Amino acid sequence: MSSANRRNAAIKAAQSGQMSHREILLVLAGLMSGMFLAALDQSIVGSAMRTIADDLDGLALQAWATTAYLITSTISTPIYGKLGDLFGRRPLFIAAIVIFVLGSATAGLATSMYELAGFRALQGLGAGGLFSLALTIVADIVPPRERARYQGLFLAVFGTSSVIGPVVGGLFAGIEQILWIDGWRWVFLINLPIGVLSMFMVLTFLHVPHTPKKQKIDWWGAVTIVLGVVPILLVAEQGREWGWGSSLSIAMYVTGVVGIISFILIEKKMGESALIPLHLFKNATFARTQILGVIIGVGMFGGMIVLPLVLQVAYGANPTEAGFLMLPMVAGMMTASILSGRSVSKRGKYVVFMKTGTATLLAGYLYMFLVLDAAQPIWIMSIGMVVIGLGLGQLMQTMMIASQSAVQAKDIGVATSSATFFRQMGGTLGVAVFMSILFGQVSDKIATAFQRSDVQDGLKSAFADSNVTTNPANGQILELLSGAPGSAAEGITSDSSFLIGVDDRLSLPFRIGFVDSGTTVFMWAAVIVLLGFAITFFIKEVPLRDKSASQEAAEDAAAGH
Repeated sequence: MSSANRRNAAIKAAQSGQMSHREILLVLAGLMSGMFLAALDQSIVGSAMRTIADDLDGLALQAWATTAYLITSTISTPIYGKLGDLFGRRPLFIAAIVIFVLGSATAGLATSMYELAGFRALQGLGAGGLFSLALTIVADIVPPRERARYQGLFLAVFGTSSVIGPVVGGLFAGIEQILWIDGWRWVFLINLPIGVLSMFMVLTFLHVPHTPKKQKIDWWGAVTIVLGVVPILLVAEQGREWGWGSSLSIAMYVTGVVGIISFILIEKKMGESALIPLHLFKNATFARTQILGVIIGVGMFGGMIVLPLVLQVAYGANPTEAGFLMLPMVAGMMTASILSGRSVSKRGKYVVFMKTGTATLLAGYLYMFLVLDAAQPIWIMSIGMVVIGLGLGQLMQTMMIASQSAVQAKDIGVATSSATFFRQMGGTLGVAVFMSILFGQVSDKIATAFQRSDVQDGLKSAFADSNVTTNPANGQILELLSGAPGSAAEGITSDSSFLIGVDDRLSLPFRIGFVDSGTTVFMWAAVIVLLGFAITFFIKEVPLRDKSASQEAAEDAAAGH
């Protein structure tokens, strides 16, 4: 069948409220291509970030690049959801791809961490639409009880991107130049050909039902949500440097509170036209699920962001090796997602996986906190990653299904974007706060490690070994160690490349300090997830519907509602 015929068939199928299995697969083909674009970016950057930060002289500033992406993807999510209701999800999805690819191209040209953060923010504006609109379109065309039938396809997208992303990111970061361009820049530039392919798939196959709604655009809601969210996230990221009680931090607190209050008042006035209609929160199941989403977002993203850093800084893995070493978590996540998805499809019960998912995630973080040590072999850490993956896999789809099932079909779009917004809000806070915790104490932890007798004995033997002192690979760390321990400890926050290939006795205090800081992050992540586990006992199970949102909308229209 020609491209034009496939497009015409897809359009014809989208005009009815019901879609066959084959027609749904055609839509999902376009949908998954866009999701793969954003999912790959999430995983490919992490394993290369250390190399990127070292090259741009800003390891401690790397949180800016991560946080900027998360901030813009977070605040744009509810905006995409509402605009999708008004103008249709397809044109918004296409616009999201264009913005994301443009952000990728500029990020690949960055010359500083601050520039990279700005271009990553542009990427985030596109990513916010790719994720939220994709999940909404799935709810439009697939009934909740049948969603697990297609879940394997989406798992293939996330699983494939999770597996190849860290490996490809590490591979690019480990190559000095590709076609006369720094290897790490291809982490972003690879999105250009993928984006072109994704655009072709979307234009050909992604035709979905749309019933226009005559509503006002909530411009003031969009302004005030930015005013409320961005200052809070900025102070979470920079509070350590600014001072939590500094005038600048206080100004951010005040601005954020004013923005949040203004947003609530505006949303109340806008009613059904609001970006996030407040009437949704009268539903206890929906409201509690959003609270859980924020908490799990904090614990999930906050804890996970530390893993690749520990693998590279503390265990000496290069970026490519770190990508492969993250595979146990991916395997656990995919296994749990497939098994829980099949169970939900068969039994229609999903709250149980909120309980077991948070409990398993809690166990994974507690394991990391109690067991992880710089002297432990890497397989010890791999066990913890498998457990963390098993917990995340049970939570990936469950919370979204709960949010969508708790509302009427007409509210699927805003419910999906709201659920995505709150989870990403938690994730952004988690990354900012936990990275501040990590780098806020790593210098002190390293300085303390210098006081340990085994570290001092190791350093003495290393300095007495001529093979160590004459090895060029040890030159930079020997220069750092010749100064005060405090100044040596500070060096790791801006550039950790001096640890690559050095003698283990010289790197031991740095590895100990970094792992000790990482375990503190895991401890606080466990505390957050424990709170989420408690909340799951207050979430009521809502029966899953047997019809898709578009089917229900078509029936309502036929009935004259």
